Amino acid sequence: MSQAATIEASIDQTGIDPTSIDEAVANPATYADPALFHPLFARLRRDEPVRWTTPSTTRPFWLLSKHADIVEISRQPQKFLSGPRLELQTIAQEDAIRAATGGDKIHRSMLDMDGAEHKAHRGMTQSWFMPANLRKLEAGIAEQARLRVDSLAAAGDGPVDFIQLVSEIFPLQVILMILGLPPEEAPHLLKLTHDFTRRETAAVPPGTSRDDILVNATHAIFDYFGNIYDDRLKDPREDVASVIAHARIDGQPVARFEAMSYYLLLGLAGHDTTNGTIAGGILALIENPAELAKLRADPDLIKPAIDEFLRWETVTKTFMRTAAEDHVLRGRTIRAGDALLLSYNSGNFDEEAFGDPFTFRVDRTPNPHLTFGHGAHKCLGMHLARMEMEALFRELLRRLDSIELAEPPARPPSIVTASIMERLMVRCRVRAG
Repeated sequence: MSQAATIEASIDQTGIDPTSIDEAVANPATYADPALFHPLFARLRRDEPVRWTTPSTTRPFWLLSKHADIVEISRQPQKFLSGPRLELQTIAQEDAIRAATGGDKIHRSMLDMDGAEHKAHRGMTQSWFMPANLRKLEAGIAEQARLRVDSLAAAGDGPVDFIQLVSEIFPLQVILMILGLPPEEAPHLLKLTHDFTRRETAAVPPGTSRDDILVNATHAIFDYFGNIYDDRLKDPREDVASVIAHARIDGQPVARFEAMSYYLLLGLAGHDTTNGTIAGGILALIENPAELAKLRADPDLIKPAIDEFLRWETVTKTFMRTAAEDHVLRGRTIRAGDALLLSYNSGNFDEEAFGDPFTFRVDRTPNPHLTFGHGAHKCLGMHLARMEMEALFRELLRRLDSIELAEPPARPPSIVTASIMERLMVRCRVRAG
């Protein structure tokens, strides 16, 4: 049975009692298991696309699972605000943040901002991430792609961890280039990334709780980038780290807290989401060998294939918005002050937006996926992410003879950036460059 047929047959057999849906929606483990997530959310799209959700672990919110509804909300940033709730956190996590900071935020980037403030902070680095400027990075990105594929070739038949060897190191090295940091910083920045993004599965240090891990990981990241910030204040260079350190908004320097949050966003989110899409893309090609053969036969399909990787894996699963005024959506009245959870992963598999959504197709077009968001908050780094993925997959397809899974992938539980795999063991044959 095809995956599409399996999902369709499972919609009413999720194993989740209707009274437990809210708990499943708020459970990070749901987002790590496609066989559970997809039938559940297909059922929600069909029966209750706008659901008032009241889990025991979080404050209540409206769950939006339809593509059109997510687009409608995203197009109205003046009515649906990014603050104060950007991510779905447990009440215990919120309490831990409040105890550590005295406020609601452990970090505050442009993703948390609205209106003129958001526009000003986005504008700090926007020119850096436009295609015209990124072209000067093409040679460096291509060289990093070649080195990563060389590492696969040198590993022989394996098994090897594709993530450790390729997908997490490649975009990390590109981010280091942009920030003006040396390649040898990669292991330390990678550890900081893992501590932050894998907080749901990380070991809990003695004397702390799991709810403290996010706070402690963020403090470590701020300490790391704080040293870089101080250095660039004294000795500016031609890099994004210096742009952030010397940025001014309304004639005033950017506050240190917001500057550290900006570094966190670029240094971690920009790296880890691309890692997840690359790993998800290669996994999809392994699991769909006819599509891999199609792509190898016609490498010009790489651009639509990248969009399909982005849709299929949807590494950024959710973000939240808060209604600034009353709004009626599908007959449900959302009140001012209510929170909304936008499920991008559900929207990317919406049967009304995508024909045969549970079939992976490298030539899918059009492909209006929501992985980069929509509207004013559409991902600033999307052009860089596409450039990185195109360089890597072109190099890989040129030299790849065969690839197969050595063991099932390991996916960590997370509601925000779920399914960024921790391990992807493969056996492959790759020709020397």
